Amino acid sequence: MSGLGEPWVPADRNIKELTARVLIIGVLLGGLMTAANAYLGLYVGMTVSASIPAAVMSMLILRGFKFKDVTILENNSVQTMASAGESLAAGIIFTVPALLVLGIWTEIQWLETFLIAILGGLLGTMFTIALRRLFIVEEALPYPEGVACREVLVAGEKGGSGLIAIIYALLIGATYGWMIKAFKATEYKLEGVAQALGTRFYAGSELSLALLSVGYIVGIRIASFIFLGGVIGFAVLVPIYGLMNGFPDGEILNGIQNLIDKDDYKAVWSDQIRYVGVGAMVVGGVYTLWSMRKTIAEGLSKAFKKTDTSKGQLRTEMDLPLDKVMLFCGFLVIMIFLFYWYATGSALMALAGALFLAIVSFFFAAVAGYIAGVVGSSNSPVSGMTIATLLFTIGLVWVVGGLIMGMEEKEMMIATMFIAAIVATSAAIAGDVMQDLKTGHMVGATPWRQQTAEIVGVIVGAMVIGPVLSILHDAFQITKTACADTNARILESGVGTEYNCNDALLAPQAELIGAIVQGAFGGELNLPMVLLGAVIAIILIRLAMPVMSVAIGIYLPLYLSVPIMAGGIISHVLLSSARLRIDGTLEGEATKEAKMAVKEVQDKGVLIGAGFIAGESLMGVLLAIFIVADKNWPNNGILPNDWFGGIGTLGGTASLLFFLWFVGVFIMLSARALPNKGNLGSDLMYVLSDGAKRLRGAFSLPPMDKIFEKNPKN
Repeated sequence: MSGLGEPWVPADRNIKELTARVLIIGVLLGGLMTAANAYLGLYVGMTVSASIPAAVMSMLILRGFKFKDVTILENNSVQTMASAGESLAAGIIFTVPALLVLGIWTEIQWLETFLIAILGGLLGTMFTIALRRLFIVEEALPYPEGVACREVLVAGEKGGSGLIAIIYALLIGATYGWMIKAFKATEYKLEGVAQALGTRFYAGSELSLALLSVGYIVGIRIASFIFLGGVIGFAVLVPIYGLMNGFPDGEILNGIQNLIDKDDYKAVWSDQIRYVGVGAMVVGGVYTLWSMRKTIAEGLSKAFKKTDTSKGQLRTEMDLPLDKVMLFCGFLVIMIFLFYWYATGSALMALAGALFLAIVSFFFAAVAGYIAGVVGSSNSPVSGMTIATLLFTIGLVWVVGGLIMGMEEKEMMIATMFIAAIVATSAAIAGDVMQDLKTGHMVGATPWRQQTAEIVGVIVGAMVIGPVLSILHDAFQITKTACADTNARILESGVGTEYNCNDALLAPQAELIGAIVQGAFGGELNLPMVLLGAVIAIILIRLAMPVMSVAIGIYLPLYLSVPIMAGGIISHVLLSSARLRIDGTLEGEATKEAKMAVKEVQDKGVLIGAGFIAGESLMGVLLAIFIVADKNWPNNGILPNDWFGGIGTLGGTASLLFFLWFVGVFIMLSARALPNKGNLGSDLMYVLSDGAKRLRGAFSLPPMDKIFEKNPKN
């Protein structure tokens, strides 16, 4: 397998890339992905990354219909366009429905939604073009889904054993995803809360092969810091808060009752501790950009210099001209100013909002691109970026709109939401663009062509998202709060049929954002927790720890961090085993032969993980389609879990065993690349012993003679 640092298509080769058939298929898949992920995000509060499913679907369509001379770069262009809609959907569904929660809108406004999507999407795309070389080439961030997507594309191009491996992994991942998500044959999450020491403690994990694969791809170092953040948030801060303030149910913690309702525990995390992660991410984002300020300045200065292609600029380094990109960004800021003026009716507020957005949008686009490079787009906390955006925006609107202009509360809420929505959409698309450009960098795509494909995908997603949200709201109501308001209007007017609010789409992020904005302009904002997060981030910086990875872990629920950590551990054990079988030790520098063996195991695991991610994600998208169909034609047994009279759900222990069986399959398939000597069991014991020894060394004090040697006068 070609090294991940070498492009699959050399820079001196020019092959078909952005063709007419690519544009047609990309537009169709982009619309489908936008619609499916918009519903899925509103239904469960999460979207799935569409890059890998789109790559697989692109290969199936282009090769299934026997198109001649299909190239890997054509497949890459299709997945780039198709995945843009998914990320755009994430930015929109976390913000626009909050306008329904706040009562600013009673129905989805198509024009305003389109303008938010197109302006935010294009702005995020433009900003990341300037950051491509910095994050992807110089910083070489892992971008796990970008790497996995590359493996899918290369396996399809090579055929043979690589293609067979990815198909097997895809089928295994799809089987697991269908059983757990569609048939609901097993639990998708195991969790519980116990009572001790006058408070409560949580343990749990999502049983996700996709997250396990992400952990394998990012490796044990990043996975462990994400897990550390989860432990800080869920296992330390929530119990401390509960000990000091109690839990929502108001029960007296007397040590008699053992198992407690986990929803009360999560409520403390959601309403309080999650803001600690937001504060840590804000400080971490500022510090990350500040620490890279010289590199960013150097990268931008290089990017602004016009390069004469006749003097040998590589095809794989040709971005869209940055001077024209920045000029277009200026045009977008002017359009945003006009849009804000139209939305708020105030030229001063519109000017302040546009200038604020021009700065903050670049900041959050950079931060989102960095985060996606660490944990992947599927697990990138876009809603956390949105909340951080809200905090900045609230401060601006409060000063300009409240103190200077004396705007009313509703007017300030409108201004806040429209500014935050565009910034959030910009941040959401930035992570996806970076993942796609990482894939393109590894397969040898021409950056300016791929960036053009991304722009086309953003336009398609912006055109689709408004009608999709409108249909969903008319059919089911988006959020229970909006549903209750709609029913109240129906009762007052006597026209129409009331909705069953139990069937309303949850849109948890939109409900949370609505509560924050209402609290800021009509109540209280949870600033103490945000400030606590900032303090924790400063401590992490002083300890020279990767603050963003830990901050992400604090913001993400612990049950998402656990499978990522498990994947990192599996990666560490297998890679260590490969070295042990060649060198016989983990001490010192690895030999060249050992490094080659480690790389072969790593590549094999990434390939299998890519298939698992693709399979499980595709089943999530397909399930969304079934759910939408069932809502339109109820009582027809469309939902998979109604087929065969309903399969029923296994208990917790059986569900865990079912998941562990698939984990075993993952390990077995990846371990086939290990050298044919040694034993994985004995290798595991050696790795555990070595890890324990290193851990003791990290926490042990140096010998007394060494201490006095450094301080001879004492």
